[in-house]
Amino acid sequence: MKVVPLGDKVVIKRLDGESRTAGGIVLPDSAREKPQQGRVLSVGDGRLTAEGTRAKCQVHEGDRVIFSTWAGTEIKVDGNELLILSENDILAVLD
Repeated sequence: MKVVPLGDKVVIKRLDGESRTAGGIVLPDSAREKPQQGRVLSVGDGRLTAEGTRAKCQVHEGDRVIFSTWAGTEIKVDGNELLILSENDILAVLD
């Protein structure tokens, strides 16, 4: 199943978090922080402007992005955990 976001929404798959600390201690799943980086899977058709036109999203499918910690809504699709968030919650695109 493919998730197609509406408007300025973006579907992101979180990247895996760190499993070890800088000192080499292995962290259990319950102690890991949720990563703030992810890969863009799909993008909506853009936000609606005051003039009634669509402004295209600045991110594209496949981009690696950094987003706010508590941004978006988590969903499960075909066993995969995905995140749907507004384009405004994306802080940066990584090269």
